[in-house]
Amino acid sequence: MDGNGRWAKKKGAARIFGHRNAIKAVRETAESCAELGVKYLTLYAFSTENWGRPKAEVDGLMELLIDSLRKELSTLMKNNIRLETIGEINELPKRCVNALAGDVIASKENDGLTLILALNYSGRAEITKAVTDLAHKIELGDLRSSQINEEIIANQLSTRNYPDPELLIRTSGELRLSNFLLWQMAYTELYFTEVLWPDFRKEHLLEALKEYNKRERRFGKTSEQLT
Repeated sequence: MDGNGRWAKKKGAARIFGHRNAIKAVRETAESCAELGVKYLTLYAFSTENWGRPKAEVDGLMELLIDSLRKELSTLMKNNIRLETIGEINELPKRCVNALAGDVIASKENDGLTLILALNYSGRAEITKAVTDLAHKIELGDLRSSQINEEIIANQLSTRNYPDPELLIRTSGELRLSNFLLWQMAYTELYFTEVLWPDFRKEHLLEALKEYNKRERRFGKTSEQLT
């Protein structure tokens, strides 16, 4: 969800102004996905690298997260959306952890869209932790190295309960993955748009889905093998 800072700069405002105005894009995207029958939506909300931003911006983002979780619970419940998280959540400020836990518990019985917030998340860190955990199991004698395969590794990741993403949408013209779901996106279709995230609306989501539906997902096979 890129472009909040540039959106604010264009309006002569501080970066946090862009983050605040991005909430509407989050709400409309989630509601639209729920309406369209999308089962999983992951939003890359805060990376481990984002801690390196100016302290005032980071503090503002944490306060915005708390405020949004409080205000948007009704949106989750109205749209039958279940909230879940990935990332090192316990390293966030305690008030954020508590606010997240409250919305996760409150929405856990919802069975429509699963909205996954990636917070304090790093794809490389996730893979490193999976490797470390597997190495520890080998040291304990609970696992042999010959047993390790893709399924074993995938089951060590924070996304073990979710399918791999079919489509990645990145806004604001950025053309990179930025340490996001590196293992999981081996065969994900990538879609890039120049639209800044605060301006992203349902029509932009539909444009991305329309483009996705034109793609032929071969997973290494030939077109003839798919027919």
